[in-house]
Formats: sequence, structure tokens, C-alpha cells
Amino acid sequence: MTPVSTEQATPQTIEPASFAQQLRSGTWRAHEGSESHDFSQALLAGELPQEGYAELVAQHYFVYEALEEVGRTLAEDPVGRAVYFPELHRLPALERDLAHLCGPLWRESIRPTLSTVTYAARIRQMAQWPAGFVAHHYTRYLGDLSGGQFIKRIVRDAYRFEGVQGIEFYVFDEIKSLPKFKNAYRAALDGLPLTTAEQERVIAETRLAYQFNNEMMADLGRVHSTPQAA
Repeated sequence: MTPVSTEQATPQTIEPASFAQQLRSGTWRAHEGSESHDFSQALLAGELPQEGYAELVAQHYFVYEALEEVGRTLAEDPVGRAVYFPELHRLPALERDLAHLCGPLWRESIRPTLSTVTYAARIRQMAQWPAGFVAHHYTRYLGDLSGGQFIKRIVRDAYRFEGVQGIEFYVFDEIKSLPKFKNAYRAALDGLPLTTAEQERVIAETRLAYQFNNEMMADLGRVHSTPQAA
């Protein structure tokens, strides 16, 4: 039997998880729940009627209108500015998508659901709590840069869109490398000047952000029947 050296037997020092890692692990279950609705399942399967997809884009418009409004307000805040990346802004792309999907009078034809109104109101409250704004910013944009790219391909194939018509929301032309950008974003999260207690509050707010999104998707599912729900 080979003796174990003292060096081998010495326990390795385990580095504590970074804030970005804690945020991901602490909200993973809530994130998975966002894909459990019939509406989400139909979207991911490429079986959602196009009018249902158009309604989703409309709800995104109201959410990102609030998100980017607060982002501009906090652009000089020590916490808010850490995630202020204008290249992420989705509102102009959403406007072009809605013009394609709903026609030139799209502004008159879209309405937020009750859950979307509540969601947007919560985001606007974050103007008074920049760390909470980070929670909503992370939930939306990291999802767009990750799973959103998968949805882009599904939607383009399902509705036979040409080029980026109808899917500009998922196109980030100003970002050269999505993986590198996501790494830089996580590094920005790790550098936030937050106490442990504040980090825990942000994780809790991120779970709440996922809940708001889930409720928005559930509302859409009630309005737009899907093959799974029929």
C-alpha cells in the first residue's frame, strides 16, 4: 500500500462562490419554472400560433420600456451603472418587430396584460433600489443572450421569417462575441459593492422577477390557446 503524503492529505482550500455563481444557483429552480407553462412549451416546440408570438413581443415591449427607462435613470449610479450596457437595449428592435408583426399602427393595437402591468410597475420601483434593478436586468438580458438565441432559431423556422424580420429582439449586432460579453457581465456582477445581506436580497428579487415573467406567460396562455392546452 502506497503511503499518502502529508501534501496529498492536506485538504484543498475551496474558493467561495462568486456572486454571479450564487445568483445563478440560487435562482435556477425559478428559472426552470419559466419554461413549464403550456404557452412556453408551445413556443419552444415551434407550435405557437403566430398571433400568440406577436402578443409575446407586445408584452416584452412594455417590460423593456420600463427596464430601459430605469436603466437610463441609474446610468450614473455606483451600482446601476455596472450593468448599464446600451448595446443590450431592446426597445428599438421590439418596435421594428411589432411593425412587422402588427403593421404600422402597432402602437394602437397592443395592450399590456394585468400581469405585465404589475411586472413593469415593479421594475419602475427599482429606480429607488439600484441593486434590485440589477436583479431584473440580469433576469431579462442574460436570458436573451442565452436561451433567447435558441428561441430565435425556432421562431424563424416556425413562421418562415426572412432574415431578421420579426426576430430582431433576439439579434445583438453590437456585441461581437456573446460568450465573452456574458463573462464580462458576470464579472460586473462580481464587482458590485454589495454586502452579503444585499446580495441575498438581490437573489430574492431575481426569483421574484422570474415569478413575474411566469405570471405573464401564464396570462398569455389563458388568452392564446396552444396545442398542449387544447
